[in-house]
Formats: sequence, C-alpha cells, structure tokens
Amino acid sequence: MLFRLEDVYKSYGAHEVLAGVTFQINPGERTGLVGRNGAGKTTIFRLLTRIEEADRGEVIFVRGLRLGVLDQQPQLNTALSVREEAISVFADLISMEDEIERLEHEMADHESESLEEVMHDYADLRHRYEMSGGFTFRARAETVIAGLGFRQEEFSRPTDQLSGGQKARLQLAKLLLAEPDLLLLDEPTNHLDVDAVEWLENFLAEYKKAFVIISHDRFLLDRTAMKIVEIDGGRANVYTGNYTSYVKQREERRLQQAREYEQQQELISRTEEFIRRNLAGQKTKQAKSRRNMLERMERVEAVREEKTGNFNFQNVARAGDNVLAVGDLSIGYTKALASGLRFLIRRGERLGIIGSNGSGKTTFLKTINGDLDPVAGGFTWGANVEIEYFDQELSGLNYSVTAIEEMASVAPRATPGELRSYLARFLFTGDDVYKPVAALSGGEKSRLALAKLIHSRANVLILDEPTNHLDIPSREALEAALATYPGTIITVSHDRYFLDKIATEILHFDKGAATYHTGSYSDYHEERAKFEAAREEQKTKKRTSTNVARPRKAQPKQRRRPVEEIEKDIAAFEAESQALAERLSNPAPEWGAEQYAEISNRQSEISAELEKLYGEWESVAHETIS
Repeated sequence: MLFRLEDVYKSYGAHEVLAGVTFQINPGERTGLVGRNGAGKTTIFRLLTRIEEADRGEVIFVRGLRLGVLDQQPQLNTALSVREEAISVFADLISMEDEIERLEHEMADHESESLEEVMHDYADLRHRYEMSGGFTFRARAETVIAGLGFRQEEFSRPTDQLSGGQKARLQLAKLLLAEPDLLLLDEPTNHLDVDAVEWLENFLAEYKKAFVIISHDRFLLDRTAMKIVEIDGGRANVYTGNYTSYVKQREERRLQQAREYEQQQELISRTEEFIRRNLAGQKTKQAKSRRNMLERMERVEAVREEKTGNFNFQNVARAGDNVLAVGDLSIGYTKALASGLRFLIRRGERLGIIGSNGSGKTTFLKTINGDLDPVAGGFTWGANVEIEYFDQELSGLNYSVTAIEEMASVAPRATPGELRSYLARFLFTGDDVYKPVAALSGGEKSRLALAKLIHSRANVLILDEPTNHLDIPSREALEAALATYPGTIITVSHDRYFLDKIATEILHFDKGAATYHTGSYSDYHEERAKFEAAREEQKTKKRTSTNVARPRKAQPKQRRRPVEEIEKDIAAFEAESQALAERLSNPAPEWGAEQYAEISNRQSEISAELEKLYGEWESVAHETIS
C-alpha cells in the first residue's frame, strides 16, 4: 500500500465529518474521491498532508512516500520564466549537467594526476544522467506546459506576470513533471479550458503512478479513474471501476441494502411480538433466548435519503416552432471574437455551447440576451418567446437581502410558509432561509439563482455555466429536471457529462468561428475524432505522393513530417545514445581523455537533435488536434 486510513474520526466542534473512515490506496491506483460538498473529501486530503490530525484512528503511510499536492495558493519563483519554473523540478538533472561540464574540463587537463578516476566518475555520471531522462526533460517540460494551455510565446514570460489561473496551471505542470509516488489533486481542471482538460485526461489515463483526485468533472473521472472512494455519512465506500461503473454499483448496493433492511425489520418485528407474547408464559426460555439474539444482532442501516434538491420545472407557455434564427452574426466588443454564425434553434431543442476560454461563448449569450450589440449580422427570436437568463456571475441576485426575501421578489403573493417550503426543495432548510445572500456559499448562491429561474416559468432558458459550484448529486438532480423541461435550452458549460445528458446540438467556438453539430456531446466528440483521423490520413497520403526524400535529422522544412517518421528518428537517436552510455559504463583499459571527449561530444550532438525532434513531434501533434 501507499497509505491507509484505519477507522478515522474527525470532528470540528460538534460537527462530526468523518466517522470511522477506512480505505487504502495501492501503488499505481488511479482513484476518484467523491461525495457531497462538506462530506469530508478535503478533510481527508488535509489529514494525508498532515495539515490536520485525526481525532481517532490511524493514517498510515508507506516509508519514504513521495507525495505531490496541488496547492490552492501556488508558490512560484518570480525571478524565473514559465519554462524555467517548469524545468526547476528537475534540479537533480540540472545539477548533474553542471557536474558533467566540470568533469569534462577536468579531463581536458592532461596533467591531472587522477585522470583515470575522473574518467570513471564521468562515465558513471553520464550513465545516470541518461537513465534519469537527462536528454529529454526539457522537451517533456515544454510538452506539459503546452498541453495545459500555455502558448509558445508565453514560455519566456516571467511568472510574476501570470494571472491567478495561469499560476495554478503552471503549478499543476510542475506537479505532473515531478512524478511523485502519489498525486493528490483537488479540482485540477479549475482554470483549464476544454482542450487542456482533454490533454490532462490523456496524461492521467497513461500515468504509471498513483493519484487520488477530487473532481466534479464526471467525464474526467470516467476516463481516468479505476477506483472510486465515496465519502457518505462519515464513512468510505469503495467501488471498482470508473465513475459510470460506480453509479451503477451504488444503485445496486442501495437496492440490496434496502431489501436487507426491510427483511431484517420484519424479522425484528416478528421476534419482538413472540417475546411479548411468551416472555411470561410457557415458552419463557425461548423468548429470553430470542431477546438475547436481538441484542446481539448486527443491525442493517436504513438507506440514507440523499438531499439533492428537487429541481422540478413548472408548466411553461408554448413558443413558436422556430425559437431563434441566427444569420451571419458576428459577436464581440471593439472587434469580433467570432464571425459568420448561422443556424436555427427549434422549440424543445437544447443547444450546448463549448470552446476555449475567451473564444466568445459568454459573449454570444450576452448578445442574444440583448446585453451586447452584434458587431455585424443579427438574430431573431420567434413568437411567444419568454426568456430567463442565468449568468455565471449570478448578477441577478440582490446581496443586501436574505434568501427568503430574494425568493419573495419573484413570488410576491406567496406566504412565508410557501416560500420556506419552496426553498426547502433547493436544500434551504431551517434558518438557512434567513441567511443574507452575501453570506451564502457559491453552491448556495447557485441554488438560489436556479430557484428563481425555475419559478419564472420561462419557455427559453439561457444558462451560463449552471453547474458551477454545484456538487455532483445537485448536478444530477438538475440534469433530471432539465431532461423533463418542456421548453428550449441554450447553455454554455464546461461540464461535458452535463452536456451529454442535456444537449441535442453542440455549438463549438474555435479560432474566431463557431461550428454547429447535431447530437450529444459524445456524438460531437466522436465526429471530431473521425474528422481528425481522416484529415491526418489525407496529409499522410499527400506527403507520400510527393516522394520527397525523408531527412535523417530534424532539419527545418516547409512541410510537416508524419508523426511516425519523427518517432522513428527519435528511436534511432535514443538507441544510439543508449549504446554510447553503455560504452561509457564499460570503458576499455587503454582509453584516454580523447575517447571520453569523443563520446561526450556525440552525446551532446544527440541531445541537441533529440530536443529538435521532440519539438517537431510536439508541433505536429498540436497541429493534428487543433
């Protein structure tokens, strides 16, 4: 094992968060840690990082465990650039390079009295440098920071000029490059756009070491996790498989538990009746025996009813058949972010909008909602359309009133009892309804805004990131309600699982344009993958037909070489480098400084060539997915 929590309890004042949590993580396990907001997921991370200690129970670590934690407050060296900061995790390799250079200078001094000893030290060090990835770590660093959304021109930017989101992405890059024995990742997709999230998914899916990830991104958990640990009611329930498998197994367990509970309750009821009738009669011995049996019986717990919020929509007025017609629309501020948008949304359709940060998604919503003027072109709403807008800043909330007063603003005829009952469906119970809106958590504010939205009975919903701040059970409840909503939905979301449940069409903003696709998010993703594969096949055929001689080294060319060709050259250079390293490890007795210098120079040449090849490989790979 890497670590084990054994019957761990943790309370904060009178509030018990963990009540006997037991589970362990083994080498190489890719684990998703799930549960409602406040269930104790972050508490477990704080115990594992020794920020806090358990009240009872044990937190056991394997000796020498290298733990990597995604810090919510990144600590970066402001004197370094993005590239330099990423490479700083390879301090040992950089130190080796300095020592190799020193030994090379010392070997060049033929008057050295300890030349043979220096040569052996040099050979050993070069071999360790090679085996530790010394010829590839810079290319690896650039691949990771590019994958997490940094452009080439940003590699040299000083870290003190980065935004908060960029600093978080750079810290994540350093953590992935460091490859500790165990990664603890708390919402790692925050600050990542769709492309970067997909890159991270691919990276984690191939990651050879262990990680535990807290995430509301169910697509990410589906593609990366091999084990799910659910924290519920202060206990840990362990499931094998990804998130979808966990959902199925959880429902099966709940049904089985409900059956066992019902059967046990029937047995207890019959036994108690027998005891009552016979305790003082002829069968008193049997009655006492059964009473003892009941006292020793291990009771099956009743299935916990999950509070998820009852997001049930009211009946809405019928809109016209054509809800929104968009014609040659350009959107933006001083200049266009995206142009040439042309499509038609019909009654009952659900449009999911995706794209990278800054591509124009929210700008499009603000434009069709009338908050921004089009740069060019236009759009037309259909007949009998009634619109309600949910913006991710939640600007429609009045922060100077209480939750129940805010609800009363859209339901002025409702009694206080009716308002409390309605808000209870959105998990506002007891004195929660009297909390000031300004004091609500992000999730509570989202639920209050959704409560107002659903009460409006609009037949068109424009939703900008509606699942932000909602935990997974609340997202599932919202999905279930939207699935039965009779109106039309236009929603921006980075939650691909949510889009897969809701969307019937996908609008993808990318590079100043937007493409329209029919079907769910999975349909769109499959369509895109087939398109990219076909495009790459056409490129390969075109290159082959030109019959241009393939270069042996990575020289600047006007054309893009196939990935397979570049990988062939990389393999050849790496094989040669390995052979040279083996020669250095077993030098001939007659070798002098010249032989070591010759091999060293060739290794330096190979290192330079590999840097070029990895750069070329990354460029071609990026072109393929862009």
